Amino acid sequence: MKRETFAGKLVRISVPIALQSLMLALVAAADAWMLGSLDQNSMAAVSLATQVQFIQNMVLTAATSAGAILGAQYWGKGDSRALKDIFSMMLRFCGGVSLIFFLACELFPHWLMSALTSVPELKEIGIGYLRVAGWSYLLTGISQCYLTVMKVSDHAAPSAYISCGAVALNIICNALLIYGWLGLPALGVRGAATATLIARIVELTLAVAFSLCKGFIHPEWSGLMRRNRLLAQDFRKCALPLLGGALFWGVGFVSYTAIMGHLEADAAAANSIASVVRDLICCLCNGIGAAAGIMVGNELGAGRLELGREYGERLMRLSYITGVFSALVVLCSAPLVMGYIRLTDRARALLWGMLIIQAVYMIGRSVNTVVINGIFAAGGDTLFDMYSLAVCMWGLAIPLSLLGAFVFHWPVLAVYACTCLDEVGKIPWVMLHYRKYKWVKDLTREQPAA
Repeated sequence: MKRETFAGKLVRISVPIALQSLMLALVAAADAWMLGSLDQNSMAAVSLATQVQFIQNMVLTAATSAGAILGAQYWGKGDSRALKDIFSMMLRFCGGVSLIFFLACELFPHWLMSALTSVPELKEIGIGYLRVAGWSYLLTGISQCYLTVMKVSDHAAPSAYISCGAVALNIICNALLIYGWLGLPALGVRGAATATLIARIVELTLAVAFSLCKGFIHPEWSGLMRRNRLLAQDFRKCALPLLGGALFWGVGFVSYTAIMGHLEADAAAANSIASVVRDLICCLCNGIGAAAGIMVGNELGAGRLELGREYGERLMRLSYITGVFSALVVLCSAPLVMGYIRLTDRARALLWGMLIIQAVYMIGRSVNTVVINGIFAAGGDTLFDMYSLAVCMWGLAIPLSLLGAFVFHWPVLAVYACTCLDEVGKIPWVMLHYRKYKWVKDLTREQPAA
C-alpha cells in the first residue's frame, strides 16, 4: 500500500480520537480553572475526589480495550455479528462495574476520601462532590461501550462529536452552576459534580440514538443474554491481562496522587494542575495509540500480517517524534499555565519544577502508549503491559516515592520525579519486547452459523 493510504487512515482515525481525548481532558482543566478561581482547597479536593472515577475508568478500559482489540480484527474480517456479541459482553461487564462504583460513592464517600488525603478540609469538600458525581459514574460504563464500538466500526468521527458535545455542555454547565450565572444558585464544588452528571446523561442519550442509525452497530436485546462461548473465551484472554494492567496503572497513579496529597496542601494543588497539563498534552499520543490499535488490528484480522507489521514499524517511529513534540509543548505552555491559575507562592514554585520533570516523562509516556496500548494490544499481546507495570511502577517508582516522602523526607520535587520514573525507565524493555514480534497475530475465529 502507498504511504498516503497509511497517512490518510492514521489522520482519519487518530484525529477524532485525539480530539475526543482532548475534550475530556478539558473538563478537568475547566474544573481546575473555575474551582481554582474560588479557592485552592476546592480545586485540590475535586482533583483528589476524581481519582475514584479514574480507578473506575481503568476497570472499564480493560473491558472496552478488549472489545476494541477483538472488534477491530473482526471488523477487518467483515464479521459484524461477532462485533455485536462483543458489544453485549462489554455492556454486561461495564454495567456491573458502574453500579459498584456508584454504590461506593453514595455509601462510603468518607472512606474513599480518607484514603486519598489526611487534610480535613479537602476531605469534607471531596465527600460532597462524590455524593453528586457518583450518579454520573452509573452511566459512564454504558456510554463508553457505545463509543468504543463506533470507533472500531469506522465511525470514529460520530463518536468524537458525541464526546465533544457532552464536554462542551459540561463546561457550560460548570460555569453556570459553579458561579451561579443566569440566576442559578452558585453551588461551587457541587455545581461541578452536577454539570458532570448532566453531560453524562446527554452523552449516553446521543450514543444510543446514533447507534440506531443505518450503518451503525447496536446491541440486540436477545444478544445481551446470549453467550458466545468461543468469543467469551477470547474476550477473557484479552481482558484479564488488560484488567491487571489497568488496575496496576490506575491504582498506581492514584497512589502517586495520594502521596502528594499527604505531603502538604501546596503539593496537592500543584500536582493537580500538573496532572491537568499532562492529560491535555497526552491527547495526541492517546489518539495515535488508539489509531495504532485499530489500524494494526484491522490488518491482522484481515490476514494481512506483513502489512500489519509494517504499520507497527511506522507507528513505533512516530511515537518517538510525538514524545519529543509533547515535551516541547509542556515547556512552552508553562508560562501560560502559571499566568492563569491562582496559587500560593510555594505552590507556584512546585508547579514550575513539576512541569520541567513532566517534559521528560512525556517522551516515555508517548512511546509506551503507542507501542504497548496500541501496537501490542492490536495482536492480543496484552500480558506485557501488566508485567512491565508490576516491575517498573510497583517495583521501582511507587516504593521510591513512598520511601522518599515518608521515610527519607525528600523535597517534594524529588518525590514527584520518582512518580515519573516508570514511563521513562521501561522504554528499553518495551523496545526489546517489540522486536520479538509476538504482537503480529490474527485473533479471529470462524463463528458458528446464527
